Amino acid sequence: MHEFGVAAGVLDAVEARAAGRPVCAVRVQVGALQRLERPVFDQAFALIGDGGVADGASVEIVEVPVTVRCRDCGATTTADGLVTTCGGCDGHDLELLAGDDLVLESITLADRAPGPGREPRRRWADVPGHPR
Repeated sequence: MHEFGVAAGVLDAVEARAAGRPVCAVRVQVGALQRLERPVFDQAFALIGDGGVADGASVEIVEVPVTVRCRDCGATTTADGLVTTCGGCDGHDLELLAGDDLVLESITLADRAPGPGREPRRRWADVPGHPR
């Protein structure tokens, strides 16, 4: 059940980026090798985030497939799980290019005081270094 540790790490990053401002949505890239159980992660995120800046925030998970490059033939293979054999030459000398990721991609901030009868205005707060 590493989902609680992952949720705690994500929440630490969210809280650091939000700097006390309320967060209504979070987008996270998770590599397929993390083998994240979504229902357990959602429960952990809700429990750990309760009462904090991300209390009630929605979480969007972007799953990153496993991508490897063969050091023998240079072929690239992509899959939804662990890759142990090159798709080009059946070699086993592989370099992991993607799939073990855990990246806080972005957070969406909510206004503190939306006013009576108004929905909170949402703004993007991109994580530094992210291309978006």
